[in-house]
Amino acid sequence: MRWPPALVAGAALTAVFVLAAALSFLWTPAPTTGMDIAARLRPPGGGHLLGTDHFGRDMLSMLMVGARTSLAVAVVAVGFGMAAGVPLGLLAAARQGSLVDEVVMRANDLVFAFPALVIAILITAVFGPSAFNAILAIGIFNTPVFARVSRGAALALWTLDYVRAAQVAGKGRARISVEHILPNILNLLIVQGTIQFSLGILAEAALSYVGLGAPPGTPSWGRMLAEAQTMIALAPHTAVIPGTAIVLAVLGLNLMGDGLRDITDPRLRGAP
Repeated sequence: MRWPPALVAGAALTAVFVLAAALSFLWTPAPTTGMDIAARLRPPGGGHLLGTDHFGRDMLSMLMVGARTSLAVAVVAVGFGMAAGVPLGLLAAARQGSLVDEVVMRANDLVFAFPALVIAILITAVFGPSAFNAILAIGIFNTPVFARVSRGAALALWTLDYVRAAQVAGKGRARISVEHILPNILNLLIVQGTIQFSLGILAEAALSYVGLGAPPGTPSWGRMLAEAQTMIALAPHTAVIPGTAIVLAVLGLNLMGDGLRDITDPRLRGAP
C-alpha cells in the first residue's frame, strides 16, 4: 500500500516535536530555569544553537520543554472533548427527533456560542490561570465538535440494513451504538481528532500568550511569544523560533489528518 505523501510529511513533522518533548524529560542543552544575564539575547550559534532569550535562557531548551507543555495540553484537552462528545453524539443519533436529541444539540449550540478564549477567561476568573484550566477550556470547546461529527456520521448508519437487522435481532439502541455504530465511525473520529489536536496547540499557545495558560516559569510556546514581543526589534529570533515551532507543529498535524482521511475514505483511496 502506498502511503499518501501528506501523511508521511505530517507524521515526520509531528514525530520531531514528539521526540523533542520526550527527550526533554531526560535531557536539555541547558536548564530552563538557568539564567545567564551576560549571554542574554544572543543570536543562534556558538554555545546556544538557537540563541538565548532576554533572561539568557537557552532557546532550544525552552522550545523542547515548551513542546512538552503544548502537546500535553492539546492531547488531554482533545481526549476530554472526545470522551465527552462522542457518547453525546451517539446518544443524540440513537434518539433522533426525541427530546434527548434536541437537548443535546441545543446544549452544543450554547457551547459553540462561547469561543475557547471566552471560556478560559470565565474559568480563570474563578480558579486562576493554570495549564489545567487551559485544558478544561479547550476540552469544553472540543466537546460539541465531536458530538456533532459523531451524531452526523451515526445518523447515516442508522438507516443501513445491518443496523436494522441488529434491531430486529433484539439489540437495544445503546448496544447497537457501541457494537455497530462506533467501530464504523472510528476512522472519521481519528481524522477529526488530529485536526482538533492542531487547533488545541493553537488554542494553548493563544491562552498562554494572553496569560491564561501555563503559569509563569513554565516554558510554553505562547508564553515565549508573549515575552518576546517587546524584544522583537533587538532579537527577532526570540519570536521567530517559537512562532515557527507552532506553525510547523500545526502544519504537521493537518497534513497527517489529510493523509489519514485519504486512507480511510473509500472514495479517495483509489484516487491518484
